[in-house]
Amino acid sequence: MTLGRRAAVASLASLACVGGIARSRAQGLSERPITIVVPFTPGTGIDILARLVGENLRQRWGQAVVVDNKPGASGSIGTQTAARAAADGHTLMMTANTFVTNVPLYPDIGYDPVADFAPVAKVATGDLVLVVNPVVKVNATADYLKLARAQPGAMKYASPGIGTPQHLFMELFKLATKIDVVHVPYRGSAGAVQDVVAGHVGTMVMPLHTALPLEHAGKIKLLAIGSQRRSPLAGDVPTLAEEGIAGFNVDLWYGLFAPARTPAELIAKLNAEVNAILALEPVRVTLRDQGLTPVGGAPETLAVLVRSDLVKWRKAIADAGIKPE
Repeated sequence: MTLGRRAAVASLASLACVGGIARSRAQGLSERPITIVVPFTPGTGIDILARLVGENLRQRWGQAVVVDNKPGASGSIGTQTAARAAADGHTLMMTANTFVTNVPLYPDIGYDPVADFAPVAKVATGDLVLVVNPVVKVNATADYLKLARAQPGAMKYASPGIGTPQHLFMELFKLATKIDVVHVPYRGSAGAVQDVVAGHVGTMVMPLHTALPLEHAGKIKLLAIGSQRRSPLAGDVPTLAEEGIAGFNVDLWYGLFAPARTPAELIAKLNAEVNAILALEPVRVTLRDQGLTPVGGAPETLAVLVRSDLVKWRKAIADAGIKPE
């Protein structure tokens, strides 16, 4: 490379750096990286979302974005880290609704989802579906309820563990329908799914994108979706509300949060960027491939969801007598 070309490249690099710093400062940030804390291991749905949003935010703002995985203690280690971070816009947290459901399960969890965080945006949702192995001779929710009521305490369902969304879904379903189906908790999804496919346990609640390939292979049957509306990925599968379970609405949701007291103008700018990112077609395709539906919306929408979920799950966990492991 000639001296002139070296100088030109150096000049362009310098201009790009200055441009990035200028954009950062225009957002009310310094040139320090933005860190998105993920309270779970790499490769999870939450981690994929954080990296997807983070990369697009980096491109749009010219700001370095780092994803920091801090798993452990049912997500509370990373969540506490984010709660205690400086409220200057340089620390965010991508998490799931276990952020809320863990609170009534673990009274000493070390954070308050309302007081310690400022919601930025609800990023995506994932559907949960009630499934059975074909050895369970039912084809609809009504058939399942009839069978369960005829054999109280005899039927079993698997879950990835106590307090997981799949477990809480089924316990709320049991409360709503007054059936007695025995919980068989596993240490993670893999063993639970394997035993349901093998017919060792008859029933499970699965993320829809996990269930669909198994259903196509004839290994399980899908009975009903837990969300309020049918999934575009499985339009022929009714919701539990359609099956007569009034008011039933349980899904996986994912949200972006900042520490409490983060300036409102920064929250507004971040919210606008997240909504713009979620509208991008490549982002929507990536989310769909993960079985997720982009959501977006105002910060207050996520705030209302957090508060209402706290009320719902406090009652459900107490009524079902669920205790942590």
